[in-house]
Amino acid sequence: MKVAVIGANGQLGTDVCEVFSSKHEIIPLTHQDIEIADIDSVKKVFSEMKPDVVVCTAAAHNVPKCESEPDVAFRINGIGSLNLAKISNDLGYKLVQYSTDYVFDGKKMKPYVETDAVFPQSVYAVTKYCGEQFVMNYCEKYFVIRVSGIYGQVPCRAKNNTNFIVNMINFAKTKPEVRVVNDEVLTPTPTREIAKNTLSLIETEGYDLYHMTCEGEVSWYEFAKTIFETMKFTTPLYPASVKDFPLVVKRPFYSVLENENLKKIGLNQMPHWKEALVSFLKENYGATE
Repeated sequence: MKVAVIGANGQLGTDVCEVFSSKHEIIPLTHQDIEIADIDSVKKVFSEMKPDVVVCTAAAHNVPKCESEPDVAFRINGIGSLNLAKISNDLGYKLVQYSTDYVFDGKKMKPYVETDAVFPQSVYAVTKYCGEQFVMNYCEKYFVIRVSGIYGQVPCRAKNNTNFIVNMINFAKTKPEVRVVNDEVLTPTPTREIAKNTLSLIETEGYDLYHMTCEGEVSWYEFAKTIFETMKFTTPLYPASVKDFPLVVKRPFYSVLENENLKKIGLNQMPHWKEALVSFLKENYGATE
C-alpha cells in the first residue's frame, strides 16, 4: 500500500514512517508539503498522490499554547481533521487520526473504554474531540486512535524538543533533587509501539474508535522512579502533588485507557508500560540491567 504520513518529522510521525516502511511505500509529508487546515491543499496533494492510507500525526498539542490560541488549535485539530475526512470520502483512502486521553475528565478513576462518555477540560482536549467527531461523521474508512503520555526517540518539537524522559534525564544530571507529581495517573506509551500496532490495524477494515496505550497504569512519580532506577541515577527523587505546581490548564488526574476495541478484534499488541520503558531506555540511552 501507498501510505502518506502527515507530520512525518515529529515524535510519532518519525516512528510511523520507520515502522511502516518495512511493509509499505511511505510518503513522508511535513507542514511544507501540506496544510491540513486548507481543504484545497489537502485535495491537491492527495489527488496527485493517490494514497491508499493517510496517517495524520500532525496536531496542535502544546496544551498551554492551545489555551491562549484557541482559534489556531481548532483550525489544526478540528478543521484539519474535517478536511482530511472529507477528502478521504472523495478519494477513498483510509484515514488514521490520532487523539488523546485528555478527552476524559478523570473522575471515573477506572480505566476508560471507548464507549465511555467524554468531558474534555481544555481547549486542546475540546479541539481534539471535535477532530474525532469530524472524522467519524464525515469519513467511512477511519481509525481514530486515542493515545496517552507518548514518548519517542525524536522529542516533541512543539514542547521545545523534549518529552518526559528527556526532561527526567536532564534533571537527574543537572539538579540537586527532582520532584514529580504522584497524583496524576496514566499509561505512558512509546511511539514505536503505537506505530507497530497501527500498522497491524490499517491492514484490516475494522473502522472504529480505538484506545492504544501500554498495559497497566502508573503515576508520573513512579514512572520517573523507574527511569532513575534503570539509568542508575543517584539524584534524590521525591513525590509531589499537582497542587505544588501552578496549574496552567485543567488536566485529567486519572486518564488510563483500556484497549477494549483492539482486544475485541484480537489486535492488542501493546506491552506493559514498564517493559516498554525499560526497553526504550536500553535502546536509546544505553541502560543496562
